[in-house]
Amino acid sequence: MRVGLIGLGVMGWRIGVNLKNAGKLDVVYNRTQSKAEEFSRKFGVMKASSVQDLSKEVDLILLMLSDDQAVRDTVNLLLENVKGKTVVDMSTISPSLSVELAKEVEKRGGTMYDAPVVGTSIMVEQKRLNVLVGGPEHGFQEIKSLLLNTASTVLYMGRNGMGLYAKLVNNLLIGAYVASMAEAFNLGVRSGLDPKQVSEFLAKYSSARSPTSELKADMMATRDYSTQFATKHMRKDLEIIEREAQKLGVINPMSSLALQLYRMAEAMGLSEKDYASVLEIYSMSSRGKVDS
Repeated sequence: MRVGLIGLGVMGWRIGVNLKNAGKLDVVYNRTQSKAEEFSRKFGVMKASSVQDLSKEVDLILLMLSDDQAVRDTVNLLLENVKGKTVVDMSTISPSLSVELAKEVEKRGGTMYDAPVVGTSIMVEQKRLNVLVGGPEHGFQEIKSLLLNTASTVLYMGRNGMGLYAKLVNNLLIGAYVASMAEAFNLGVRSGLDPKQVSEFLAKYSSARSPTSELKADMMATRDYSTQFATKHMRKDLEIIEREAQKLGVINPMSSLALQLYRMAEAMGLSEKDYASVLEIYSMSSRGKVDS
């Protein structure tokens, strides 16, 4: 089985490296051709000049793209050559759009899966991603075998769209959690507690400690927001949740509030910073200055 990868951003590049090292990657494509050229030069993988050219060379096509429009445009370009092929979209997009695209792929004789990932770029490098798969169950084991070259866990969640709904469950929780954590951190520091003490407590001893607090508490203490997951991506995912909640007729007050906070963080110029930078909203809105 020949495998192609479209999308060499922060996550896609690292996924591509893992697959190449496992001997499971044959062709890459990136909209910014210089990235694909660099990857091809470094790792000896064929570079396609277009989405259509890549689709002619492979049996399975992995996508790791930024948003709904990027995935829609790419899948539409794949349709003419998708017969007999499998498309595995690892992007986080609207589940309703993914289901729509999967139906179009099926009409053309192909198969599509949604397979969003839970984890950071560091976790990709450590092959510790969790992948949530939605689509026809009969082809799942082949996809799982491939993705275990870059992930520690690959879970089958159900029909098309279910992998993405599971990812939104995760990102709703961590989006609201980190916004709440920033509020708690700010309160502690304003009271006179040492930022490093607050950070250590949240990461190690709080009854609400978690893998996320272990990652983000030190960021808040040092105000070093080196990107693991960008604010713009958290905002985008919470916007998807907002739309899907409306379609499903469910209330989502916590994620709606968190969305506004991340939008404010972006307005402050923190779009490319890690989403733990939401702390800066609380810092600027409080009297005095947080000591660091």
